[in-house]
Amino acid sequence: MIRHELRQLANPAVAAHSARFFRTGPGEYGAGDRFLGIRVPALRALARAHAGLPLAQIGPLLQSVWHEERLLALFLLVDAYRRGNAAQQTLVARFYLKNLRHVNNWDLVDSSAPYILGPWLQHRSRRLLDQLSASPSLWRRRTAVLAAGHFIRSHDYTDTLRIATRLLHDDEDLIHKATGWMLREVGKRDPAAERRFLDRHAARMPRTMLRYAVEKFPAAERRHYLGMQAASRQAGRQRAAPRRA
Repeated sequence: MIRHELRQLANPAVAAHSARFFRTGPGEYGAGDRFLGIRVPALRALARAHAGLPLAQIGPLLQSVWHEERLLALFLLVDAYRRGNAAQQTLVARFYLKNLRHVNNWDLVDSSAPYILGPWLQHRSRRLLDQLSASPSLWRRRTAVLAAGHFIRSHDYTDTLRIATRLLHDDEDLIHKATGWMLREVGKRDPAAERRFLDRHAARMPRTMLRYAVEKFPAAERRHYLGMQAASRQAGRQRAAPRRA
């Protein structure tokens, strides 16, 4: 039934645009992902219409080759977690972790990790975040960043700052963006905490991560931190340059 409704909403032109937007070409981060061509508001409306769908029926959607089916499944899981009691929330969180390999694009991570995994770990050990942040999977590392972002709302920055430090030398731009975004969120609540982090690490942060982190700073302060990085890179180039006899 729900898959029939999805097919009724499918739009080939939207699907083609989504395939480009989510970088599905060979060697790109979303390589091989497939789209029906359904916009997010329509998926959210469908999730509301099917609220309470059992996990047994959400599972096939989350394991689908179609991006929109996986996103719909995650909207349903987030709603189930929000509505559930403690025992039901644990079932949802464990189901989510069991199927984490299917949460494999940035919008899928961002729509679920801060609303399922983050809240579930609120009063539990955070070691899972360290395991995820050390994963070879881009999506698991981003899951760690976004799940830790949940704690920022309650002025708990420890996990975000620890994970950000671990990811300073990550190779993926999508990790740089997510980490810089979460550092900016820390700064909204505790500017001094973000500045302490930047004072220590700005010189060696990836450029994109730093730009996201300082996006809301006054112009002079942005220039200061970006200048720290530029000076560090210049010094590195000078050290690497061959010396003349």
